[in-house]
Order: sequence, then structure tokens, then C-alpha cells
Amino acid sequence: MSSLSSMFGCGAVMAPPQSLGIGKRSDGGLTIVCSSRPKKKATAHHMKTRPRKSQPWDINRKPTVYDPMPPLPPDWTLIIPADASSAAVAPPPPSA
Repeated sequence: MSSLSSMFGCGAVMAPPQSLGIGKRSDGGLTIVCSSRPKKKATAHHMKTRPRKSQPWDINRKPTVYDPMPPLPPDWTLIIPADASSAAVAPPPPSA
């Protein structure tokens, strides 16, 4: 069987059961002493590695100003017949 140091790639220390609050029935706890460099989570990684503006012309650039949009057409009005219960709704034609 391989040793713990070869499995984890670093040294491991077995802590005494009393220090971990574990009863006499357990085999003890395994505490890994060294760890590799932890990786950043998604948002922290994107914030750290995002592209930075380094050129003065790019840093001082203002947002693009667009022409105002044309006025919207008047709202459509839905007209419901007075006797909606008797009006039969025709199903849409099948698409070919």
C-alpha cells in the first residue's frame, strides 16, 4: 500500500483523537499540513484576470452617443366582442 505522502504529494500528520474531539472508537483524524496554491472561484478569477485599459486614449474614451430612437407607433388595442362566449375562435391553419 502506498504512503500518504505519495498519495497527496506532501507530508501528512495524524492528529491525536483527543485534540479533534473524537471518541476512542475512531481511527483518528487526518490533517494535511501542506497544500498547493488554492484556486480562485469564478468571479474572483474574472475580476483578477480581466483586461485592463493601459492606453491613455482608451482610458479617457467616453461612451458612444447614439441618436435618439424614433417615436414608437401608437399602442394596439384589443377589441373583444360583446358576446365573447358565443364567438367561436378559429384555430390557426396548420403550417406546412
